[in-house]
Amino acid sequence: MSGVMAGQNGAVDEEHARPAGVDDATVEALGKLSEALETIHRVRGHLYSAHQLVGGADLTLDRVVELLRAAGHDEVADRVAHELLGRNVLPGRWTFQLVEEFDDGYYATFQEIERYAREKLAGGRRHLYEAEMKQRRRTPGMPGHEATPESARPGRRGRGA
Repeated sequence: MSGVMAGQNGAVDEEHARPAGVDDATVEALGKLSEALETIHRVRGHLYSAHQLVGGADLTLDRVVELLRAAGHDEVADRVAHELLGRNVLPGRWTFQLVEEFDDGYYATFQEIERYAREKLAGGRRHLYEAEMKQRRRTPGMPGHEATPESARPGRRGRGA
């Protein structure tokens, strides 16, 4: 399918059309790289969730200490207050530091390499694999299967409807 233009068996629009000379193996490889990046986006979200959950749990410990002291359990309250409250989750790090290191290191590098690969191999175009899959799997002319948002507008049957 090398060199396929939008609206044929290729992509749904010009923005997602495979550039001439880009072969199936390259489109598949870029698709897998994009899939991997999407997984890393999810990982980042989970890290932020962990950051917020750990922070919330740490703040809850203030009330735990207060309740333990009110119940006369000063020794247990002292352990919670001194050993757990404000504790690093990893040596020298709170969760905000983990998130920052991830963002500035692995995450930034992953995004940069994915962008570099797209620019070098496909003219910077995103989601070529998915755009071609959409074109193969949709039913042209069927409502809900329009190629683009523009062709989905009522009363309009644009290219690739």
